[in-house]
Amino acid sequence: MTSLPPSRQSITGVILAGGQARRMGGQDKGLLPFAGRPLVEWAIRSLAPQVSALLISANRNLDAYGAYGFPVVTDLEQGFQGPLAGILSAMHAARTAWILTLPCDGPQPPPDLGARLAQAVIEQDAELGVATANARRQSVHTLLPVALSENLRGFLAAGERKVDLWHAQHRVALADFSDRPGCFANLNAPEDACELEPAFIQALSTG
Repeated sequence: MTSLPPSRQSITGVILAGGQARRMGGQDKGLLPFAGRPLVEWAIRSLAPQVSALLISANRNLDAYGAYGFPVVTDLEQGFQGPLAGILSAMHAARTAWILTLPCDGPQPPPDLGARLAQAVIEQDAELGVATANARRQSVHTLLPVALSENLRGFLAAGERKVDLWHAQHRVALADFSDRPGCFANLNAPEDACELEPAFIQALSTG
């Protein structure tokens, strides 16, 4: 484990918005409207209270993302190398010992994602934390020490891209969110918005 245990003050939030979104016809998912706002705004709304700083990982529409007032970090390597490339760039940009990552296409991430992952990392004496729900890993809902940046750089330099394969090289703490599986619902195809919006709007109205 790193020398500094994770806490809100030592965590930078990272919204991963740098993908190609092939299943969405190449649209920039973070900027797609959902329940009256771009998806990235819902991610900001949830993540900002959980961390001491916030970054947005993006590779296009940089001005649009920058308008939210948070630093926008692009991948160090060109060509949409996958979420690990965005995570590596965020590790280099962060000024805290830890980063908390989540994708831009999930409108209702857990409001206690950081706290529960931090608790799992500490209690399980792990290097990093990953959320699970109903025995399924949510592989980009993670708490990661920036001290692993060089290890991750080497992994990517070897041509590897799979998030779970990189995780498997480290001591991973699993935080179970089976009590709120809906928090990991995301938009992968255009029809997903029609399916998810009604329940999301109802949840907002009931607080």
